[in-house]
Amino acid sequence: MKTTIELPDELYRRAKAEAALRGRRLRDLVEEGLRLALEAQPKTRRPNSLAGLTKRARGMIDSGVTDLASNTEHLAGFGRHDRSHR
Repeated sequence: MKTTIELPDELYRRAKAEAALRGRRLRDLVEEGLRLALEAQPKTRRPNSLAGLTKRARGMIDSGVTDLASNTEHLAGFGRHDRSHR
C-alpha cells in the first residue's frame, strides 16, 4: 500500500542517509522501523482502571464539601448497623 507521511526535515535527512549507508531504500528502512516498533509493544494491554482513567481529573472541581472521612459527625454509627436483618 502506498501512503504519505510527514516527517521533520532532520529526521528525514538522517533516515535517508542511514538507508544509503546500508545500501537500502528509505522505504525499506521505514518498513523495518515500523515492524520493530509494533513487535516491541506488549501483546496484551490491560484496560485502564477507573482510578487510572480519572487520575488527571482529581481535584479539578471544588464541590465545597469537606472530606467526609475526616469529619467524625458524618462517621457516627458507620458500620454499626445490625447485620442480622440481611
